[in-house]
Amino acid sequence: MKVNPRFLVITGLIVLAICTRLIPHAPNFTATSAVALFGAAYYDKKIMAFLVPITAVLISDVLLGGLYKGLEWVYASYIVIAALGFVLRKKTTVYRVVLLSVISSFCLYVISDFGVWVGTSLYPHTVHGLTACYIAAIPFLRNGLLGDLFYGGLLFGAFYLAQLKFPTLLKQRIK
Repeated sequence: MKVNPRFLVITGLIVLAICTRLIPHAPNFTATSAVALFGAAYYDKKIMAFLVPITAVLISDVLLGGLYKGLEWVYASYIVIAALGFVLRKKTTVYRVVLLSVISSFCLYVISDFGVWVGTSLYPHTVHGLTACYIAAIPFLRNGLLGDLFYGGLLFGAFYLAQLKFPTLLKQRIK
């Protein structure tokens, strides 16, 4: 069985990026959303765009102490982010990566914090409670945005440079 070098490089970058969750970092300054965008942009099979990044995040969650209450909201946001990443399939530019990184940060913020509000008793289930939940999460949004921009730049930039250095990475997309 011949292994596609493009597949190996893309998957390797995703695994390396997710491993950064295992080292000390500011809360929410992670590569998870960037990985979802990156996978969607470069895996030809749409199932791979969802499966590889989500599996990598799941494995890192288990290594970090297991599954947690409300994870379905977080994973749902990664699925939405991967779907957004399909915009990058036809044309990947710095502008598009930055724009979608910012949108991804807000998707994670809105979806996961809605899950906190609806799935816990931390906040009253009123408009004021939802507002308080979102306000309390602003520091996490800031760190998430910075992480998404940093790791998005790193992943997309590294793959761009790898394609320049190794033209075989350009020839065909993963099937």
